[in-house]
Amino acid sequence: MVEDMCFLYKEILVMKPPKRSPMLLRTAVIIFSMVCGVFIFSVCLKQISTQARTTFMDFKVIDNHSQSILKLMNTHLLHYPKPSSFSRNECAHNPVLFFAILSNQRSGSGWFETLLNSHVNVSSYGEIFSVRERRQNVSSILLTLDKVYNLDWFNSASKNECSAATGLKWMLNQGLVEHHKEIAEYFNHRRVSIIFLFRRNLLRRMVSMLANSYDRYAKLLNGTHKAHVHSAEEAEILSKYKPIINSTSLLDDLKDMEMRSAKALEYFNSTRHIIVYYEDLMRNHTLKDVQEFLGLPQMELTSRHVKIHRGPLSDHIQNWDDVNKTLKGTIYESFLEADY
Repeated sequence: MVEDMCFLYKEILVMKPPKRSPMLLRTAVIIFSMVCGVFIFSVCLKQISTQARTTFMDFKVIDNHSQSILKLMNTHLLHYPKPSSFSRNECAHNPVLFFAILSNQRSGSGWFETLLNSHVNVSSYGEIFSVRERRQNVSSILLTLDKVYNLDWFNSASKNECSAATGLKWMLNQGLVEHHKEIAEYFNHRRVSIIFLFRRNLLRRMVSMLANSYDRYAKLLNGTHKAHVHSAEEAEILSKYKPIINSTSLLDDLKDMEMRSAKALEYFNSTRHIIVYYEDLMRNHTLKDVQEFLGLPQMELTSRHVKIHRGPLSDHIQNWDDVNKTLKGTIYESFLEADY
């Protein structure tokens, strides 16, 4: 019995697997490698296509913005400017926080700034760098910023000596991204806080951009172009124009818009900032987080701006069926739905 078992084990030990064709093994290895390569490539491609969207949609805040002016009083964020064009008089000992609103055209920045300027302690001087001469080079940009933050800039928004927060509105395509390194260094050196204002639904932004561009030449309101309106009647007239959207390049255009905003977030990530979305403001006009971020006493804010494109997007796009078909099943499909 023992001999039989030994013989059995011996047979097992010496048993050899059948020979396989080397060509068959090589073919199997090649096929396996190709499958793995395709899988890895598809995963990487998907990550690249969604990277900007993830960065763009994430709500990230540098520094704790939930703090009142009392908490900010002893921090390095506050300044005591000494303007050369006037005296701050009794307000000379009142601190001022510097800020900049960074946004894209047709993202609600005009409406947002009028809300902010309705606060008795805020001076936001508007889209200063829309004038090309002020952004022709880094030197002209920094000189303009010095004038703003020294309180020596005057327009209808100026609260002058008693401002508690002062700043401007700056579009990303107005020299901001081009000279981002020098501007980020300036912001950090001067301790400027950033308010990023973005629009989640980039399709709605595209409609607004095309309609606004058309009205620059058509001048639908009695021969006058208006980027913003203050009455329901004016809004209705402008909303009657339905742009045709290029459905062939639509996906690339939306991706490019996201990438631009994601890049801005990357460039100024080290600067104290808050991110605000237009859609959230539509639901709540109080700007409570923004007022806290700027260390302001809470106030009820108001604006005369009237929204132009209301209701579903299907009412405002001439080739809606093409656009709907293009975005269905993509990461941008949610843009087709009502969002406020």
